Amino acid sequence: MTEDTTKQGLEPISSAADDTAHTLEQKIAKKGDRKDQVKEREEQRRARAAQKLRENLQRRKHQARARRSGAEDETIGLPAAKTDESC
Repeated sequence: MTEDTTKQGLEPISSAADDTAHTLEQKIAKKGDRKDQVKEREEQRRARAAQKLRENLQRRKHQARARRSGAEDETIGLPAAKTDESC
């Protein structure tokens, strides 16, 4: 292949250019790995957020059930509005 390039007046590819091409391929591979890592981190973050939302929903449901099954509020009207202690 180097003979063909010298016949056409082109210089043969040097080993430095091969090294540059090799490092460029490595950089591209690393970028691909980074993208995979970013996607994985994003999926983990979404999974954690979904878990927190489920926990929050369960806590709120538990609170609502506790309020329904609790004793009825026996105050009449607004307790803060009462001025005398007769009631």
